Amino acid sequence: MKIEPTPKLNHEKLANAMLLLYDSNAQPLFQKISNEYLYWDKVKYLGSKDIDKEVLWQAVKIQRGLNAQNIQFGKHTFHFTVTKNMLALLHDFDMNLGGSLGTQNIIPTTDKNYYLISSIMEEAIASSQMEGASTTRRIAKDMLRRQLKPKNRSQQMIINNYETISKISKNANEVFSVESLLDIHHSITNKTLDNPEDEGVFRQNDDIYVVDGITGHVAHTPPAYTEIDGLIHDLCDFANNDDCDNFIHPIIKGIVIHFILAYIHPFADGNGRTARSLFYWYMIKKGYWLTEYLSISRIIYVNKTAYEKAYQYTECDGNDLSYFIQYHLDVMKKAFEELKKYLQRKIDEQQNILRFVGILNINERQRYVLKTISDNKRAMFTPKELATQFDVSVRTARTDLQELVEMEYLTSTNLNKRAMGYIKSKRFEELIKAVSKP
Repeated sequence: MKIEPTPKLNHEKLANAMLLLYDSNAQPLFQKISNEYLYWDKVKYLGSKDIDKEVLWQAVKIQRGLNAQNIQFGKHTFHFTVTKNMLALLHDFDMNLGGSLGTQNIIPTTDKNYYLISSIMEEAIASSQMEGASTTRRIAKDMLRRQLKPKNRSQQMIINNYETISKISKNANEVFSVESLLDIHHSITNKTLDNPEDEGVFRQNDDIYVVDGITGHVAHTPPAYTEIDGLIHDLCDFANNDDCDNFIHPIIKGIVIHFILAYIHPFADGNGRTARSLFYWYMIKKGYWLTEYLSISRIIYVNKTAYEKAYQYTECDGNDLSYFIQYHLDVMKKAFEELKKYLQRKIDEQQNILRFVGILNINERQRYVLKTISDNKRAMFTPKELATQFDVSVRTARTDLQELVEMEYLTSTNLNKRAMGYIKSKRFEELIKAVSKP
């Protein structure tokens, strides 16, 4: 999409802008613009007909500049302003995404691995779909759960994302370096690029543009490839070092890392997936462990245009990162709300499971198997699939399934010479009905 440029500041209108800025009647208007961090293309339609829209915009820019904080990467200067709305969202995330006592209770301890695996799957699928992977969530999840080999490039992208995010989660405390960035990119692009030699390597030319997929317009021209090494070293320093004299909230810092990596565009392809992975890494590193359970890319994917606009607004308005920060915070809020709804559904399902198998001496994985088969009579489980879903060994998963066979809830069937599948037994309905009695 073509972004309308902002009006040039007019010194002749400065006095009127200052008067408007401190006009008590205009304060609700400024509050709305600040809360949503609106760009010129929306600001120009606000306010009464008596207000000169360019004067209004100049007043907005003055207000934003009063508390702006600058960040330097190479010769590129960026700035951002933390609004009251941003502070409110950051406080909410501090209370709910980190290590507070309240946070610990949002996900039952016994189910954490199951929910984490499911969330990483959702994130991997959505992040890949944003970059062109074409497959359904059902097929993609089935592939990941059963650890099937990818059949095409789209499926390979999803597997790469899943494995990369999983690895990042387990190694979140590592220092961010050029080597770790290249390793992440290699992992996330393995066998998906037109030129395999581009995997885990910075681009060596400037034949790269970020193009709007709808209009075909060039949306962003990245810095020259000769700047990449210096810019990435600056990004590593920014990620690894905290300046007490110029404190930046960790969540904002993670969002800035996301933006700057995409802005630099150091790779021939896979920059978006890599940037989103870095945000997850930084959030987990800083103790916001519940971020692992948020499928942020799924929210972005629903309205990818808004994601792209947030980038362009920033660049079109003098590298004002606040547009992207506000957008990202809103996405996180939606992702957290979706997580709470998802968890409530799962808790309700667990209650349904307990109603008919709660009296049996079985674990949560076995309860899940019985509930799934009760809902879908044709469902089949394999030890590998169950192991992947609950992050346990294949041996443990096989034991779970074999015990259900011994209890006569399941029966085993040979899939091939090496693999065994488990389906409902002939007595399944009879046994379930028996334990369902009040």
